[in-house]
Amino acid sequence: MRTVAVVGASLAGLSAARSLRKRGYDGRLVIVGDEPHRPYDRPPLSKEFLAGAIGEADLALETDDDELRAEWLLGVRATGLDRAERAVRLAEGRAVRADGVVIATGAAARTLPGTEGLAGVHVLRTLDDARALRGDLARGGRVVVIGGGFVGAEVASTAYALGRDVTVIEAARTPLAGPLGETMGAVVSALHADHGVRLLCGVGVKGLNGERRVEAVLLEDGRTVPADTVVVGVGARPCVEWLEGSGVALDNGVKCGADGRTSVAGVVAVGDCANWYDPHTGLHRRVEHWTGALERPDAAVAALLAHGAIEPAAPRPPYFWSDQYGVKIQFVGHAAGADSVTVEEGSVDDRSFLAVYRKDGREVAVLGMNQPRLFTRRRKQFAAAAS
Repeated sequence: MRTVAVVGASLAGLSAARSLRKRGYDGRLVIVGDEPHRPYDRPPLSKEFLAGAIGEADLALETDDDELRAEWLLGVRATGLDRAERAVRLAEGRAVRADGVVIATGAAARTLPGTEGLAGVHVLRTLDDARALRGDLARGGRVVVIGGGFVGAEVASTAYALGRDVTVIEAARTPLAGPLGETMGAVVSALHADHGVRLLCGVGVKGLNGERRVEAVLLEDGRTVPADTVVVGVGARPCVEWLEGSGVALDNGVKCGADGRTSVAGVVAVGDCANWYDPHTGLHRRVEHWTGALERPDAAVAALLAHGAIEPAAPRPPYFWSDQYGVKIQFVGHAAGADSVTVEEGSVDDRSFLAVYRKDGREVAVLGMNQPRLFTRRRKQFAAAAS
C-alpha cells in the first residue's frame, strides 16, 4: 500500500497509526480529524480536567517516542468515501486518495431537542465541551445531570466534589442496568445517595425552562427541578453518516468482522463507531471503551496490511473503569444474559467487593468496587479463559 488514510484523530485513530508503523508500513500516512486538536485523552474530561486538577497539556496522548511520520489534517471533516476512486472526500472540497482506509470517526453525544442556543446546557464528549462545562461549574449554583450512566455519574461526582448542589435524573428505573444489570446497577448508583446527591429515577424529561439561560428542568410527571447548569448524558451516536452510499455496511455504526474488516476491501473500522463481531456471543457489538480503542486497532491494521489473509484472533473481553466519589469501579465482560451475580469478596455495604456474573454456570463478567488488586487478578484469569 502506498497510502493509508486514518479518518479520526482520537485514541483509536492514533492507535491504528502506531500499529501501522509498528507493523512495518512505511508508506504515506494521512490522519484526518474533525477537531482542531491533536489526539487527547477523553476519560479525564469528566473527572480531573473538569475539576481543574489537570490542564490541557496533561491530556496529550502522543509521546516523544511516536515516530508516525504522518500528514495531519486537523479541523477537517470527512464527508464521503468514494469506493471507485479509493478516496476520502473532505468538507473543504479536497480528497485524500488511499489504498487503505481506517475508519475511526468515533461517536457524538446525543442532545436534547429544542435546547440549542440555551446557555448553561452542556454535553460532554470533546475537549471543547469540557472547557465550556468547566467554566459554567465555576459559576456555582445548582447542577442537574440528565442521564445516570457512567459519564453522567462521573460529572455528578466531580460537581459534588466542587461543592455544587447536584441532582441526577434517570429515565430508567435503575441506573446502569444496561452495562451492569439491575442488581449491581442499583448498588453502584447508590453512591449518589451516599454523598447526598439527589437521584430521581423512572421519570423522563419533558423539557427545559429558561429564555436565554436554563432555569429549570421539567419532568414528565409534572415536577420542576431548578437548575443553573444542565449536563445531558444520554448516550452517543456513531459518527457514520459520511459513509452513506459508500458501500460500507452500516448497522449501529460500521458493521465489521472480528478483525475490524468492513464490507469494502481495504477498509477497516475501529473505536466507538465500529460494530465488531464478537465470536464469543455470536453478536455484533460496539465497544465504547478506552481499552478497546487502544487494543483493537492493532488487529484491524494487521488484517488491513494482510488484505484479510490472516485468521483473526478472538478479541479480548471488553473492559472499562469509572471513578465516582473516590470509588474505583472496574468491569470486564458482558452482563447481558447473565442469570446470576454473586459477591465473592468484600461487602456491598462497604462499597468494596468483587462480584461475578454467570450464565448457565459459566463466568461471563466480573465487577469490582474498590478492589483493584483482586479485580486485576480475576480479569487476567477471565481473559485467559475466554481466549
